[in-house]
Amino acid sequence: MHSVNVEIEVDLPDGVTVRGYERHRGAHVFEVDFDLPARFACPKCRHEDAANIRLKNEVLPVRDLDLFGQPTFWVYQPSLHQCPRCRQRTQLPTPFTRPRAAYTYRFEEWVLELLVGLSVEEVARRLGVSAEMVEGILDHRLQEQPTIPVEAKITSIGMDELSLKKRHKLYVTVMSDLSDPEHPRVLAVVKGRDREAAEKCLALLTPEQRAAVRSHRTDMSAVYPQVCSEQLPNSQLVLDRFHVAKHLGEMVDRVRKKHGVSS
Repeated sequence: MHSVNVEIEVDLPDGVTVRGYERHRGAHVFEVDFDLPARFACPKCRHEDAANIRLKNEVLPVRDLDLFGQPTFWVYQPSLHQCPRCRQRTQLPTPFTRPRAAYTYRFEEWVLELLVGLSVEEVARRLGVSAEMVEGILDHRLQEQPTIPVEAKITSIGMDELSLKKRHKLYVTVMSDLSDPEHPRVLAVVKGRDREAAEKCLALLTPEQRAAVRSHRTDMSAVYPQVCSEQLPNSQLVLDRFHVAKHLGEMVDRVRKKHGVSS
């Protein structure tokens, strides 16, 4: 058996380079490096000086987008800055992951994209991660609601409820941009599944954006369709196959439980 060299094209964020690659237990592992700042302000004493950088004696892995349908991890060596004034040591931020996160920013966005139409447990099974990780990503979006750009062109939205079962049945309302069906994008995550939650989601859109929406897809409850019809003057309700199948599945489950029939 002879070996061949295979070239893999990987999309990398600006300032990130690949230093090495290996296969490990069915996963792709990339050793990455990234640009470091020339200057740094100490968060303790606020003194800014030339970056005094030391590498930590450890390697951290973070989950990234799948490659060829297989898990991909980036590993990197964290960097520390030691303040010349107060001697405080601070780990420098990385451009591709948030502090103490076990995944990249774009993996986080991918998880949110998959949640448009799938439950927390289904996304976790598909990606081979824990439901707690998926809930953590959803919870972070709930806590730090990003601003929707006023120039964003949104012609179709979806509004769904999700339950975070590990958090004592905490329900959230998820509003997504369905303008590009191949790449749905989560716009907002708001606590609750009532009229107030739906109104908070739509309030994040400008009046012009709400007027530009031509269709909305929601579950089959009474709340979301009613709020959307009131606040999206030019939009029509579309019942897609996912919501119909979901509703039928819930009805079947109720009948099974009522009559004690196992699946």
